[in-house]
Order: sequence, then structure tokens, then C-alpha cells
Amino acid sequence: MDDIEAIRQLKARYCRLLDTKDWDGFRELFTDKAVMDTTSSGGNALTGGDAIVDFVRRALTEAVTVHHCHTPEITATAPDMATGIWAMEDRVRFPDGTDLTGYGHYHETYTKTDSTWQISSLTLTRLRVDFARPDSA
Repeated sequence: MDDIEAIRQLKARYCRLLDTKDWDGFRELFTDKAVMDTTSSGGNALTGGDAIVDFVRRALTEAVTVHHCHTPEITATAPDMATGIWAMEDRVRFPDGTDLTGYGHYHETYTKTDSTWQISSLTLTRLRVDFARPDSA
């Protein structure tokens, strides 16, 4: 499999493992020193694969999530490094019945160790977020 396809599959696993709450598998997607920055969309900046997974686990374990990523723009920058931008849409239903639908982009960097690609940085930018709250009647 070529590197571009391997990165596509990495991102596909990201969505599946996140939505199925497979936290051990999700952790394998990130380098030990990975950085996740969601500050521009109201979140946090985190450093370290363990810190990223711990935060996401706490935020989303009780929620039902659906993440879709598409139209990747992947560029190899070195034999063991690449960048990618993915259009994304996510749906989140929180335990209180609140629904979030978000649209935006993931801006990522990837590192290849041995024959495995991992996410070394991820920045989420949102273009739009819609909230629907349950009826209070």
C-alpha cells in the first residue's frame, strides 16, 4: 500500500474508532508527542497521545457520535512525514438530548515510524456549528 492510501486509512480508523469508543485503538493513531488543538472551535490544546485520548474519552464516552471526513488533500513532505487537510462533519448527541452538528476541517501532520503512519498534530477548525436542544415541554 502506498503512503497516501495508508494515511487515508489512518483517518478512516480515526472516525470509526472514535465513534465506536475503542479508546485503546484510538490511542494507537497518535504519536506519543502528538498535539491536538481545538481552541479555534471552543476546545482545548493538548500535548501527548495519552492526554488527547483521556480528554476525548471524558468528553464523548456518554455521547453518540458520527464523524465523517472526506476530500483529503494529502502531501508528502519527506519520506516519513506528510500533511493533510480533511473536510469534516460531525454529529454529537449528548446525554441530555442536545444535538451538535459541526462542519469544518482537520489540518493534520503525520509521522511514519517503521511502516506505520500516525497523527503527530491535529488542528480542528470549524466553519459552522448548529445546536438543537431538546424540547423543554
